[in-house]
Amino acid sequence: MRPITLTRRIAFSAGHRYWDPALDAEGNRQRFGRWASPFNHGHNYVLWVSAAGPVDTANGMVVNIKWIDDVLQERIVARCDQRSLNDEVPPFDTTPPTVENLLAWMARELQDLPGGVQLTALKLEETPLLYGEWTPEMTSITRTYEFAASHRLHVPSLSPEENVRLFGKCNHPHGHGHNYVLEVTVSAPTDPVTGMSVSLDELDAVVDREIVDRYDHRNLDLDVEELQGGPTTSEIVVQAIFDRLAPAVPGKLVRVRLFETARNVFEVTA
Repeated sequence: MRPITLTRRIAFSAGHRYWDPALDAEGNRQRFGRWASPFNHGHNYVLWVSAAGPVDTANGMVVNIKWIDDVLQERIVARCDQRSLNDEVPPFDTTPPTVENLLAWMARELQDLPGGVQLTALKLEETPLLYGEWTPEMTSITRTYEFAASHRLHVPSLSPEENVRLFGKCNHPHGHGHNYVLEVTVSAPTDPVTGMSVSLDELDAVVDREIVDRYDHRNLDLDVEELQGGPTTSEIVVQAIFDRLAPAVPGKLVRVRLFETARNVFEVTA
């Protein structure tokens, strides 16, 4: 029987800060960017834990979820919830409590899960605009952006009737619009000093310059050079975004996801 993956969600609230008391204010700003502060700020963290194993033919389960919950509560929630990570949760008294470092710590704490299952993946959401993912092969960081744009799905070489049959109401002559949501995922080695794999300031600047500032409140068919001449389906748009970001982002571009609507999501991976 093939292994089955179980994913369990937990949540906790914690405060933390990015600040090295050995540095002055300018030194901390150079190290941690705009997040540098001697005072805590807080997050409502959400953690997704995935583990895999064979199904026990006696009970039909990969592992008893109660066992997993007990471990997650003991090793993660009880130690982090309503705590200052820098002050109350070693090793973050000496290590910056970034998403990357939190994922690495959680992966170590959860290596020996009960029931013989193997930890396969973690996803830690720090804010709606930032989450990190861990697998044994890679740690990545994802940032979320938004832009509003209009377009019309139309193939000039087809007849009006063929375009309507192919695209339906999306072929309306005056076009239509979307509030697009864009996820950009990058990976790089974690800096042992900052605890960060990439500069979020740099990543934001690249995505704003290359995509958001160029696409937001634009007609994709007429105003965006790389999209002219063909139907601006989300398949085409997400591929164009990936191609434009790949040589520009810090680290390695791992994935681009484009949410056209709440029900339509398109993805390109490296």
